[in-house]
Amino acid sequence: MLQHPVHAFSLGFGSGLLPKAPGTWGTVAALPIWCAMLYWQQPIALWGFWLVLTLFSIYCAQYTSDALGVHDHKAIVCDEIVGYLLVLLCLPHTVLWLILGFVGFRFFDIVKPWPISWCDRHIPGGLGIVVDDLAAACFAIVILWMVTHIL
Repeated sequence: MLQHPVHAFSLGFGSGLLPKAPGTWGTVAALPIWCAMLYWQQPIALWGFWLVLTLFSIYCAQYTSDALGVHDHKAIVCDEIVGYLLVLLCLPHTVLWLILGFVGFRFFDIVKPWPISWCDRHIPGGLGIVVDDLAAACFAIVILWMVTHIL
Protein backbone atom coordinates (compact mmCIF):
# COMPACT_ATOMS: atom_id res chain seq x y z
CA MET A 1 0.00 0.00 0.00
CA LEU A 2 2.89 2.38 0.62
CA GLN A 3 3.58 2.53 -3.12
CA HIS A 4 0.32 4.40 -3.67
CA PRO A 5 0.75 8.08 -2.67
CA VAL A 6 -2.68 8.40 -1.06
CA HIS A 7 -2.21 5.27 1.04
CA ALA A 8 1.37 6.29 1.87
CA PHE A 9 0.14 9.57 3.35
CA SER A 10 -2.83 7.92 5.11
CA LEU A 11 -0.47 5.43 6.72
CA GLY A 12 1.93 8.16 7.83
CA PHE A 13 4.61 7.05 5.35
CA GLY A 14 4.68 3.68 7.13
CA SER A 15 4.54 4.90 10.71
CA GLY A 16 0.94 3.73 11.06
CA LEU A 17 2.01 0.20 10.21
CA LEU A 18 4.22 -0.13 13.28
CA PRO A 19 2.80 -2.77 15.64
CA LYS A 20 2.78 -0.71 18.84
CA ALA A 21 1.18 2.74 19.26
CA PRO A 22 0.60 3.60 15.57
CA GLY A 23 -1.16 6.86 16.51
CA THR A 24 1.84 8.00 18.49
CA TRP A 25 4.19 7.10 15.65
CA GLY A 26 1.86 8.86 13.24
CA THR A 27 2.12 11.96 15.39
CA VAL A 28 5.91 11.69 15.21
CA ALA A 29 5.58 11.51 11.42
CA ALA A 30 4.27 15.07 11.50
CA LEU A 31 7.64 16.40 12.67
CA PRO A 32 9.48 16.33 9.31
CA ILE A 33 6.47 18.02 7.72
CA TRP A 34 6.54 20.65 10.48
CA CYS A 35 10.27 21.25 9.94
CA ALA A 36 9.62 21.78 6.23
CA MET A 37 6.71 24.11 6.99
CA LEU A 38 8.92 26.31 9.18
CA TYR A 39 10.77 27.47 6.08
CA TRP A 40 7.63 29.43 5.17
CA GLN A 41 7.72 32.21 7.64
CA GLN A 42 4.47 33.85 6.57
CA PRO A 43 1.51 32.72 8.69
CA ILE A 44 -0.79 32.72 5.65
CA ALA A 45 1.44 30.15 3.93
CA LEU A 46 1.61 27.96 7.04
CA TRP A 47 -2.15 28.04 7.62
CA GLY A 48 -2.90 27.62 3.92
CA PHE A 49 -0.69 24.57 3.65
CA TRP A 50 -2.24 23.11 6.82
CA LEU A 51 -5.75 23.64 5.44
CA VAL A 52 -4.91 21.97 2.14
CA LEU A 53 -3.20 19.10 3.97
CA THR A 54 -6.24 18.69 6.24
CA LEU A 55 -8.63 18.52 3.30
CA PHE A 56 -6.28 16.06 1.61
CA SER A 57 -6.24 14.01 4.84
CA ILE A 58 -10.02 13.73 4.83
CA TYR A 59 -9.87 12.39 1.29
CA CYS A 60 -6.95 10.06 2.05
CA ALA A 61 -8.51 8.70 5.24
CA GLN A 62 -11.71 7.83 3.36
CA TYR A 63 -9.83 6.34 0.41
CA THR A 64 -7.64 4.12 2.58
CA SER A 65 -10.49 3.23 4.90
CA ASP A 66 -12.50 2.04 1.89
CA ALA A 67 -9.53 0.07 0.57
CA LEU A 68 -8.98 -1.63 3.93
CA GLY A 69 -12.69 -2.19 4.49
CA VAL A 70 -12.44 -0.81 8.03
CA HIS A 71 -13.63 2.60 9.22
CA ASP A 72 -10.77 4.40 11.00
CA HIS A 73 -8.31 1.51 10.86
CA LYS A 74 -5.56 2.02 13.45
CA ALA A 75 -2.94 2.21 10.68
CA ILE A 76 -4.56 5.35 9.24
CA VAL A 77 -2.62 8.14 10.94
CA CYS A 78 -2.90 11.11 8.57
CA ASP A 79 -5.44 12.44 11.08
CA GLU A 80 -2.76 12.47 13.79
CA ILE A 81 -0.43 14.29 11.43
CA VAL A 82 -2.80 17.18 10.73
CA GLY A 83 -4.02 17.26 14.33
CA TYR A 84 -0.52 17.66 15.72
CA LEU A 85 0.35 20.20 13.03
CA LEU A 86 -2.62 22.27 14.19
CA VAL A 87 -1.27 22.18 17.74
CA LEU A 88 2.18 23.23 16.53
CA LEU A 89 0.74 26.10 14.50
CA CYS A 90 -0.86 27.53 17.65
CA LEU A 91 2.12 27.24 20.01
CA PRO A 92 5.45 29.04 20.24
CA HIS A 93 8.05 27.42 18.02
CA THR A 94 10.38 25.98 20.64
CA VAL A 95 11.38 22.44 21.57
CA LEU A 96 9.61 22.73 24.93
CA TRP A 97 6.30 23.61 23.24
CA LEU A 98 6.82 20.91 20.65
CA ILE A 99 7.03 18.35 23.49
CA LEU A 100 4.17 19.85 25.53
CA GLY A 101 2.00 19.97 22.43
CA PHE A 102 2.83 16.37 21.62
CA VAL A 103 1.93 15.16 25.12
CA GLY A 104 -1.25 17.24 25.25
CA PHE A 105 -2.40 16.17 21.80
CA ARG A 106 -1.72 12.48 22.41
CA PHE A 107 -3.47 12.65 25.80
CA PHE A 108 -6.70 14.05 24.35
CA ASP A 109 -6.52 11.85 21.26
CA ILE A 110 -6.24 8.72 23.43
CA VAL A 111 -8.63 9.66 26.26
CA LYS A 112 -11.22 11.27 23.94
CA PRO A 113 -13.33 13.20 26.47
CA TRP A 114 -16.70 14.48 25.32
CA PRO A 115 -17.22 15.99 22.68
CA ILE A 116 -14.20 14.30 21.06
CA SER A 117 -15.71 10.87 21.74
CA TRP A 118 -19.02 11.99 20.23
CA CYS A 119 -17.24 13.15 17.06
CA ASP A 120 -15.36 9.85 16.89
CA ARG A 121 -18.58 7.81 17.08
CA HIS A 122 -21.05 9.93 15.12
CA ILE A 123 -19.31 11.64 12.20
CA PRO A 124 -18.90 9.21 9.29
CA GLY A 125 -16.27 8.81 6.61
CA GLY A 126 -12.97 10.54 6.18
CA LEU A 127 -14.30 13.66 7.88
CA GLY A 128 -15.10 11.61 10.98
CA ILE A 129 -11.65 10.06 10.98
CA VAL A 130 -9.99 13.48 10.90
CA VAL A 131 -12.34 15.68 12.91
CA ASP A 132 -11.91 13.91 16.26
CA ASP A 133 -8.16 14.53 16.02
CA LEU A 134 -8.77 18.18 15.23
CA ALA A 135 -11.01 18.34 18.30
CA ALA A 136 -8.23 16.68 20.38
CA ALA A 137 -5.83 19.29 19.01
CA CYS A 138 -8.19 22.09 20.05
CA PHE A 139 -8.46 20.66 23.57
CA ALA A 140 -4.65 20.49 23.83
CA ILE A 141 -4.28 24.06 22.53
CA VAL A 142 -6.87 25.46 24.97
CA ILE A 143 -5.42 23.62 27.98
CA LEU A 144 -1.85 24.67 27.15
CA TRP A 145 -3.00 28.26 26.60
CA MET A 146 -4.83 28.25 29.94
CA VAL A 147 -1.81 26.85 31.79
CA THR A 148 0.49 29.52 30.37
CA HIS A 149 -1.87 32.49 30.66
CA ILE A 150 -3.70 31.76 33.89
CA LEU A 151 -1.05 30.18 36.10
